Amino acid sequence: MSRVYKSITELVGRTPLLELSGYEKKHNLKANIIGKLEYFNPNQSVKDRIALAMIEEAEKSGKLKPGDTVVETTSGNTGIGLAAIAAAKGYPFRVYIQDQVSKERFQVIQAFGGKTIKLGEEPVIAKVLEETGGDFVAAIKALKEQVLDKEENVVFLDQCSNPANPAVHKRTTGPEIWEDTDGQVDILVACVGTGGTVSGTGAYLKEKNPNIKIVAVQPGPNSLPDADKNPPEEEITGVHPFEGVPDNLVPATMDRNIYDEYLEVEALDAYNAARELAANDGVLIGTSSGAALHAARVLAEREENKGKKIVAVFPDTGLRYLSTNLFAKAQD
Repeated sequence: MSRVYKSITELVGRTPLLELSGYEKKHNLKANIIGKLEYFNPNQSVKDRIALAMIEEAEKSGKLKPGDTVVETTSGNTGIGLAAIAAAKGYPFRVYIQDQVSKERFQVIQAFGGKTIKLGEEPVIAKVLEETGGDFVAAIKALKEQVLDKEENVVFLDQCSNPANPAVHKRTTGPEIWEDTDGQVDILVACVGTGGTVSGTGAYLKEKNPNIKIVAVQPGPNSLPDADKNPPEEEITGVHPFEGVPDNLVPATMDRNIYDEYLEVEALDAYNAARELAANDGVLIGTSSGAALHAARVLAEREENKGKKIVAVFPDTGLRYLSTNLFAKAQD
């Protein structure tokens, strides 16, 4: 049977699970930590899944037509996935991207022919962010109403409210984990950006076995902007708080009824986990993956979890962070 594929759209999903034996041994863990390596997607992140799903749903509904420009706001990986899928399908692509993301993200999106605009350089967004003290949701709403809705042949996919986001994880990521573990999974760990991964994957796994524990991860207080909106020294890219914040700041794609527990992880702990994994298992992961790994370790060290299987979703590769401090310092 031929194994020659016709488009990168055929390569999305079916990412492998890997038990992190070296990391387990280093920390003398009595539970198994299994990484869901989403960087095996064609554009090296979990966001390939929602990029393909949102574009295909827009096509099926008639919302997206040949010649239309696909538009999104992102911290990077969704933009990369959309830029690649849009290129493969022949759509122009424009992305409004957070100012502080690594330069690799800008370069990759531009390589796929996408147009990148920093959020701070879009007057409408900059004004709303200043007036609201950094309310990203309000800024995106203003962008849609004051800019995008006035343009023709523009389709704003809006990953933070698009139901195709969690739906694709319920349709693909969850079943993959269940099938590849033969149903032997006790705990799922996933970081929250839009919340689509933990919501969709968690929903599927709960349907298969209500006893599976779903753990969502958000940044710790030292890894968030301070009261004056100054950014932290180190941050976990693409991961945002969902507990202890106003409801209007939580994306519609985040189901806060799906998780049994949430953990806070500081950026330095996420960085150290990523460095340790690289040194002990030869696996290079990004900051959000490091946060998921650290959270999984916290769970694995609990006596009640002895002998259990913990699956942690690793959203992307560490190659996207070589211009940051993630791997700048040698492991102690």
